[in-house]
Amino acid sequence: MQPVFRTALLVIALVSLVNAVWMLAHGWSWFAWIPGVRHTGPANLHLIHDVGLAYGVFGASLLWCLRAGARSYPLFLAAAAFYGGHALGHVVEIITGHLPHSHWWIDLPLVFLPGMLLLAACPPPIWKHLHHG
Repeated sequence: MQPVFRTALLVIALVSLVNAVWMLAHGWSWFAWIPGVRHTGPANLHLIHDVGLAYGVFGASLLWCLRAGARSYPLFLAAAAFYGGHALGHVVEIITGHLPHSHWWIDLPLVFLPGMLLLAACPPPIWKHLHHG
């Protein structure tokens, strides 16, 4: 696996796992501390826990992809669909006015970049290049 891609997957996986633990263990503090999340509406601890579980599953999936290499492609596609779909949801909410335009910048590092990177790696020729050089 290409070193830059490997590092990016590792960072996304670890940030996702830390986020998941925080959401599951202390959902109220996660909601209060994460920039911009209060723009999404009132806190819903059940929803925070559900999304935290999803982040945990997909963060662990990316770690597995690092270990399993090219044969993990189907699992990688599922993780990319989650991160990319999450980013697309934010784009739609910004465009439709459900989130303020400040979210273009707020969501860039932890929502848009991971989603774009993972989706960009999905086409089979790119996936093959990332794993075989």
